[in-house]
Amino acid sequence: MAVDVLCEVNNCKFWEHGNKCAADAIYVVSHTGKQAESQEETDCKTFDPHH
Repeated sequence: MAVDVLCEVNNCKFWEHGNKCAADAIYVVSHTGKQAESQEETDCKTFDPHH
């Protein structure tokens, strides 16, 4: 398992200095179903805008 999860979306409430993700769990989905052929076919559903 990864020690660090990196994220450049700094308007997410889980974003921390150094482009680290502070979420307890990460949820990533595919646009096309169960399998993705490229990273462009995926999205992070853990994103929550920082207010």
